[in-house]
Amino acid sequence: MKILKLPHPATVEDLLALDEKAELVDGQIVLMGGNGLATNRPNQLIWMALYFHELEHGGGHAVGDKGVFLVHLPHRESLSPDVAWFVGTHTDPAFGGPPALAVEVRSPGDYGLRAERSMAAKRTEYFAAGTAVVWDVDVLREQVIRVYRPDDAEPTVYRRGEVAEAEPAVPGWRFPVNTLFRTA
Repeated sequence: MKILKLPHPATVEDLLALDEKAELVDGQIVLMGGNGLATNRPNQLIWMALYFHELEHGGGHAVGDKGVFLVHLPHRESLSPDVAWFVGTHTDPAFGGPPALAVEVRSPGDYGLRAERSMAAKRTEYFAAGTAVVWDVDVLREQVIRVYRPDDAEPTVYRRGEVAEAEPAVPGWRFPVNTLFRTA
């Protein structure tokens, strides 16, 4: 995690002027870095499945990497999941409100006690903002999709050979976990 140094407290306008993925947290712009094929491809596969669901069923918008969701939390003004489903009025240059579904695909640095605490804290922020479902997608180690909901004590875990869901955020949408592990 890298903080963008500005001569003043960061604003939403500063965030939206960037060409890279970032979030506005505690008045600072947190740069989120890039990723390689192992973690970028799952982002795109999940987005594509959501997009086809959008085309066929409507009910929301599939949002890819770099989508900015403006929220009103004590220490956070934006969220930028790897993939999202947004239900609401289409807005530009950012989405007004939280995503219904937020998908976070783990990068190589997203392991260990510090990373687990950070991801748990961010899930808490998603839920406080109004997100209904958060996916924690681990393609590098455990090869699972953990589905978190605000009222569940434990996530639902989907493994290879199973079909994950995102109810109630994306009604009727299903995603085969094996899709993440196909090879050319």
